[in-house]
Amino acid sequence: MGATADSFGHAFRGILLLLQTQRNARVHAAVLLVVVASGFVVGLSTLEWALLVLASALVLSAEAMNTAVEKLADRVSPERHPLVRDAKDAAAAAVLISAIGAAVLGALVFVPALLRR
Repeated sequence: MGATADSFGHAFRGILLLLQTQRNARVHAAVLLVVVASGFVVGLSTLEWALLVLASALVLSAEAMNTAVEKLADRVSPERHPLVRDAKDAAAAAVLISAIGAAVLGALVFVPALLRR
């Protein structure tokens, strides 16, 4: 297997790890399924789909980076330490910020789409 194939394999393993071990990642994935189904129902435009894809990718990427920070921090410093706590809190904040942004974007996309119906 080549380096590129190995990289994809590692990335897909990371996605599986995220979904198998992180409850919040599963919640985000479930919400994404509802958003996609709802998008088909209301007939979103290409631009609206693009915005939702971007927001969804941002949230799931932030969740993956949060998990990476948490796992690495736990390995490097298993004991409680204020700097590790701060790093974990900042990574969690990135997930929260992206999720709030995605929710606002979802409202901006879906409310007008529902009103058009």
